[in-house]
Amino acid sequence: MDLKAEWLEADGLGGFASGTVSGIRTRRYHALLLAALTPPAGRMVLVNGCDAWVETPAGTFALSSQRYMPDVVHPDGMSRIENFEPEPWPRWTFCLEDGTVIEQELFVPHDVSAVVLSWRLRDQATGVTLHVRPFFSGREYHALHHENAAFRFEPERDDVEGDGAGGTRLVWHPYPGVPGVVAVANGTYRHQPDWFRNFLYEEERNRGLEFAEDLASPGFFRWDLSAGEAVWILATDKTQSEWLRLPAARCLEKLRAAERGRRRQFPSRLHRSADAYLVRRGSGKTIVAGYPWFTDWGRDTFIALRGLCLATGRLDDARAILLQWAGAVSEGMLPNLFADQGDKPEFNSVDASLWYVVAVHDFLQAMDVAKRRLPDGERKRLQEAIEAILSGYAKGTRFGIRLDDDGLLAAGQPGMQLTWMDAKAGDWVVTPRIGKPVEVQALWLNALKIAGAFSDRWHDCFEKGRTAFTNRFWNEAGGCLYDVVDVDHRPGTVDATFRPNQIFAVGGLPLTLLDDERACRVVEAVEARLWTPLGLRSLAPGEPGYRPRYQGGVFERDGAYHQGTVWPWLIGPFVEAWVRVLDGTPTAKQEARRRFLAPLLKHLDEAGLGHISEIADADPPHQP
Repeated sequence: MDLKAEWLEADGLGGFASGTVSGIRTRRYHALLLAALTPPAGRMVLVNGCDAWVETPAGTFALSSQRYMPDVVHPDGMSRIENFEPEPWPRWTFCLEDGTVIEQELFVPHDVSAVVLSWRLRDQATGVTLHVRPFFSGREYHALHHENAAFRFEPERDDVEGDGAGGTRLVWHPYPGVPGVVAVANGTYRHQPDWFRNFLYEEERNRGLEFAEDLASPGFFRWDLSAGEAVWILATDKTQSEWLRLPAARCLEKLRAAERGRRRQFPSRLHRSADAYLVRRGSGKTIVAGYPWFTDWGRDTFIALRGLCLATGRLDDARAILLQWAGAVSEGMLPNLFADQGDKPEFNSVDASLWYVVAVHDFLQAMDVAKRRLPDGERKRLQEAIEAILSGYAKGTRFGIRLDDDGLLAAGQPGMQLTWMDAKAGDWVVTPRIGKPVEVQALWLNALKIAGAFSDRWHDCFEKGRTAFTNRFWNEAGGCLYDVVDVDHRPGTVDATFRPNQIFAVGGLPLTLLDDERACRVVEAVEARLWTPLGLRSLAPGEPGYRPRYQGGVFERDGAYHQGTVWPWLIGPFVEAWVRVLDGTPTAKQEARRRFLAPLLKHLDEAGLGHISEIADADPPHQP
């Protein structure tokens, strides 16, 4: 049991609850109630955490731990954790010194901004009471909170009755303009306001960021555990649900049954984890790029859609996402990022639109395989979006993106990062890759081929571009592909830096661009120099600028982000390429599962439980 491992409960709106197995919050994003006010954006932390303790005839025992400045852990509740289970939701077992065993569980219901917590005795005992003191903030989720005179400690009381069982219902309004916090409990509440100061967030300190926070605690709840299960439900006052008016025990019963039934419908743990990334945007759906700090990014949405929606059979979700984005094309480009608070979308990506074309192609193929018919009007909308993307790129659009005379796509200007290797530290663009990046050409040629199925105008451009790609990108001395040609728009120049982007000429896209002999050499070189058990390195060891560790402050980490750091998302294209060059035989697929998939499945029980980490160190042991 790794006490530093992290659990996640997502609400389907962009909000979530998260924390560590130990209960110690190590990130500013760890919280019990973190709500997305304008799904999936506008995230705010409302309830950060709590202290919990139990009184028995033998004494008082903590069930929680916090880390305070300068580096003090108090109280000692984590020492009583006997067991932790992440499925079907986080569940802790605490063993007290007097033999009392307490079980705690936590889950987030789907499609509402709420979290449900409960505690119960494993065996009947007398004289056992539970106390829980919540910690509030009411801040933007990237920020930190500090003691101030404006916080409103006093709650509104709105107790509920039903079926002879009373309960406590309180509503706090911590700051003007901040959603209120509703607490429903089958215990009692005692008002005892205080500030808890100098919580220390270890992961924020490691990242070179501000890492200390003060939280407001209005009082504490008390339950007689000997009389039955303690229930504590937190929600925003914007949550419109009838169950919030029910007594707490009935509310728990209703929500637990509904959520258990929903989760049982997923055929595997991976399917359940995938569901966390599909969230609401407006009246439709979108994909969150990652937890805890990303919202929906264009590039990430279209890359991930094929796994999260198509591979899982969620074709209706894929359809809704692609149709919603179809109307967002601007000068051939799709936004790479919708800002959190309604600012104009950002179009700083050359490949997001091209990934959209590939996603549409794969979606239509999946519909055909499922023998499902897409209405003609919707198919037309998707094809018109593809046509608008290619026409905009061919004509020329933002940031120097344009069709060149050789049929390939040029892109980039100083100060801008347009490819997926998009780290920027201050004014320093770490991997500018201006010119004709290899994976952008693979995407461009695939998009032309896809569009050629319903429009003849792209056929000649595809043939010219494919010939140029074959002639210009092959690096015979290295047995691989150049990473960029016409570097900085200087004709004939090449960047021979060994990076994983070349794998997209062989795998990860519908069309392979290399002959068998060259494809084999690329796959062999990538496996030898870039493969790790958690994914592909973003730069080969020995190359100038290689960073073996992703560590240090913001500047150091941004400088290492694509300079060796391992990216698990690249393992998909690599494995597809690896299997392709072995003719896709059953033996090749079986070997690929053993060699490349097994380490990732093992990783589901490490770091972010049930999920794959975004990145890992380039050098062993490849710390996530």
